[in-house]
Amino acid sequence: MKKLIIALGLITPAVLFGQLDRSKVPAAAPAKAISIADPVVFKAANGMTVILSENHKLPRVSFNLTVGNGQRMEGQKAGLADLAGDLILSGTTNRSKDEIDAKSDYIGASLNAGSRNLNLTCLTKHMDEGLKIFSDVVMNANFPQSEFDRIVKQWESNLMSLKSSPEGMGENALMSALFANHPYGEVTTEATLAKITRDDVQQYFKETFVPEGSYLVIVGDITKAKAEEVVNKYFSSWSGKSLPKVEYPSAKNLNGNRVIFVKKTGAVQSYIQVAFPLDVKIGDANNIPLNVTNSIFGGSGFGTRLMQNLRESKAYTYGSYSSVNIEPQGAYLAASGNFRTDVTDSAITQLLFELDRMTDSYVTDHELELTKSSMGGGFARSLEHAATIARFALNIERYGLPKDYYKNYLTNLEAVDKEKVLEIAQKFFTAKNCYIVVVGNESVIEKLKPFDADGKIEIVDAFGAPVQDMKKADITAEELFKKHSFYVTSTSSEKQRDKLLKKIKSVTQDIEMNMSQVPFPLKSVQFWAAPNSEVMTIEAQGMVVQKTYFDGKTGYESNMQTGKVDLTAEAIAAKNKSIGLIPEINYATSGMKYELVGIENQNGTDMYVVKLHDGENEMYDYYNTNNFSKIKRLTISTDPEAGGDAVVTYSDYKAVSGVLFPHKIVLSFGELAFNGTVKAIAVNKGAIGDYK
Repeated sequence: MKKLIIALGLITPAVLFGQLDRSKVPAAAPAKAISIADPVVFKAANGMTVILSENHKLPRVSFNLTVGNGQRMEGQKAGLADLAGDLILSGTTNRSKDEIDAKSDYIGASLNAGSRNLNLTCLTKHMDEGLKIFSDVVMNANFPQSEFDRIVKQWESNLMSLKSSPEGMGENALMSALFANHPYGEVTTEATLAKITRDDVQQYFKETFVPEGSYLVIVGDITKAKAEEVVNKYFSSWSGKSLPKVEYPSAKNLNGNRVIFVKKTGAVQSYIQVAFPLDVKIGDANNIPLNVTNSIFGGSGFGTRLMQNLRESKAYTYGSYSSVNIEPQGAYLAASGNFRTDVTDSAITQLLFELDRMTDSYVTDHELELTKSSMGGGFARSLEHAATIARFALNIERYGLPKDYYKNYLTNLEAVDKEKVLEIAQKFFTAKNCYIVVVGNESVIEKLKPFDADGKIEIVDAFGAPVQDMKKADITAEELFKKHSFYVTSTSSEKQRDKLLKKIKSVTQDIEMNMSQVPFPLKSVQFWAAPNSEVMTIEAQGMVVQKTYFDGKTGYESNMQTGKVDLTAEAIAAKNKSIGLIPEINYATSGMKYELVGIENQNGTDMYVVKLHDGENEMYDYYNTNNFSKIKRLTISTDPEAGGDAVVTYSDYKAVSGVLFPHKIVLSFGELAFNGTVKAIAVNKGAIGDYK
């Protein structure tokens, strides 16, 4: 009988009185009023605004300092602010970086910094110890030269990696065009990074990290009385006036679509962005309906119009999304995605079609209710975190929003109807005045011309700067290879060169490799023996993690994931097309396919570009037109899932046994970048058998 009672209890009213109609979205309940406790806001004597949000559920407290000085034009030193942000925790006049890290770890504190902010989170009982470090950094950061040099090297590697990132290149091109003569449009390059000095970083910090106009947001297990006490104790001696506010022009509106192309040689996909400025400010009444409209258009889910069209219907891409970006001094909407090269023009057509469709007719009830439900749920969940309440308070104070802006969020969200969405789309959306940025293979350029209002395609480099047209080479490939070999051997005739090279039977190079993602240096040993044997190993803390071995006839590759794998016949054939210490000398007879494409200017340097194919890989070698040194090699990845192209750059050539070897080698593969420094080169020591 008990089982029967339980079973009856499981029968729902829907079973008794009819099935639910699951084809209809349930009607949304009326939006509930949000009860958000008003934070405590007070001014410190030095001009800093303090915002306190008490939360005593956990014995933890956080301090988030945001300085009031906004972004400024950096010109030839673009990247200065962000570089300073990476260096703020590198030491003070009282503590070294190691001491800061050790003390933070000891008390279990989290300390993070950015170009305009500093954050501390710790247990309440360790608050005073944490604030000693926090306030010391705020007032006494000293940017040691050794740390400055270390971070700059990391940045150099990251900039090299960016050249293999379609998304990074596309973002540079878009922002440079959209925000011309504006801080948002400035892009860090190798050239601007090289101009930044430690003195520049110190001056930036001195001018920017000042209390006047800054905001200190305190969240957690702390009372107002205690907050006032610690602010006075740790920040009363901090002084400084904020710089005058600078206004910059809004994002540039267009009269007709403008197409910008970034060449990514050998790309099998096109990364596309379609964007346009938005005339909105943070906290505008149109913010919420604009976000609703964007969420239906491209948002972040699978149910958006972009995803349904470009992925589900057309199968052009794995994903296409859009975002509304509203910053203090500019706003824009951007839709983007990675698409197969052969559908580049079709993808752009559909992106523009969906923009137009948003302005032509009402969205459906299903689209609207699903979007509002998702946005409302996300907002409600965010209220579970005390930091959210503090962020709301900061925005209200910083941007002058109405005091009830966030309290009325759900009510204002629920009020957005189909009529409002269409009104917003017709006011802000456009398919006729867009920036269309494409990163990909140059084979698509002709297909892009119909999308540009003038039928002209602007070509820019990885950093958004205009690219000069490639010039016709003034020598043949064979002449280039000969001149390169003369440069490497410091000779002036083939006879002298060959005489020198005959003396060199083997070369062993010890290379220290550093990368930002690994906290310790890696060691690489590269061995070459005449005529065509080679070994390459990579060691991490004394353990060989990767190795390639080739004796001219057979070989293998091994790593910790796959173990030892014999080289294929194709790989062996490819290696035998790069014979000799200077393989260019033998290309004509080894079977290597080559073509001197022309002269290309990159970062102010003219370079001969040679296209190579060894039967397995497509490569591009770049040689300085002045001295014929090899500057870099680009190896094309034809697999979009493989992580990207490989780029190796060579510099700092020094003579060893009469031959010039590069002593600085930077390798980037997708988002990974290794900074290599040659520590030692040994000539005629060792044999291939020593490494088998």
